[in-house]
Amino acid sequence: MSLKPEQQAPNFDLLNDKEETLTLNDFSGKNLVIYFYPKDNTPGCTIESNDFSKLANEFKKFNTEILGVSKDSVASHKKFREKHNFPFDLLSDPEGIMCEAYGAWGEKTLFGKTYLGIIRSTFLINAKGKIIEVWYKVKVKNHAQTVLDKTKQIS
Repeated sequence: MSLKPEQQAPNFDLLNDKEETLTLNDFSGKNLVIYFYPKDNTPGCTIESNDFSKLANEFKKFNTEILGVSKDSVASHKKFREKHNFPFDLLSDPEGIMCEAYGAWGEKTLFGKTYLGIIRSTFLINAKGKIIEVWYKVKVKNHAQTVLDKTKQIS
């Protein structure tokens, strides 16, 4: 299932890297960037997370929070966040419920093998919980800047 702009963002109820439960309602009144990534401490995921981290203050200027989501454990997220000093929360979705709700779980191919996994995806959600923009099958290079540019347009 793929989400599209103008749809209401699916709610979520997941633990962050500090073992606090976060929901979509916790971000009411703010724009929200949610990016789904395959695995903590892998090259592409580290680059993407660092890119969002470098632009976090710019996003804040536009009333926008950032969340990273993967199926990694809370403990793994805690190590990943501390190692790179990310200024935003990482949500643990071990059952893949949020990944599926956002259409970020599906068939992937690597070296000719097909398997199920997290599809690198990003969602820009406005202060009322409505999806403004969706990026599926994200290429990491310059992606965080692209999301910031779109955020500036809605603010």
